[in-house]
Amino acid sequence: MKLKTSRFGELEVEEEKIISFADGLVGLSGMKQFILVDHRDTPLKWLQSVDDPDIAFIVATPDTMKVNLSLELDNAVRQHLQLENDSDLVIFVTVRVQGEDVVANFQGPLLLNAGNRRGIQLVLDGQSRILHKSE
Repeated sequence: MKLKTSRFGELEVEEEKIISFADGLVGLSGMKQFILVDHRDTPLKWLQSVDDPDIAFIVATPDTMKVNLSLELDNAVRQHLQLENDSDLVIFVTVRVQGEDVVANFQGPLLLNAGNRRGIQLVLDGQSRILHKSE
C-alpha cells in the first residue's frame, strides 16, 4: 500500500510491516496503526502513523540509549501482545532532541511483539525521563 506522509513523502508500505496498537498511544487513542521508518544511518527509527500522515515520533531501543530497561510484564500485557516468546519482545522509547542532548521518555515505553506486530504503550509509575548526553 502507498502512504503519503508529510515528513517522508510517499512510502511503499507492506501490510505485514504495520504495527497495531489496539489501544492507541497516550494522547493519540484514535491512532492505532504505525510503521517503523529508519532514521538515516542511525539506530534511531521514526514511528510513523498510518492513520495520520502528519504524526511521526523518533523512537529508540533503550540499549541504544545505553540504558538497561528491565520490565516485568503482567499476564494482561502478555495476552494483549499475544507474547509467547520473550525473544519476540522489542521495547522502544520516544526520544526528542533538546539542544545537543537527547531526552528519552522511559515513563511510557512502547512494547512490540515482533512476531505478530502487536504493540502496547505502558505508563510506568516511578520512572522518569532520562537525559542522554550526546557524545
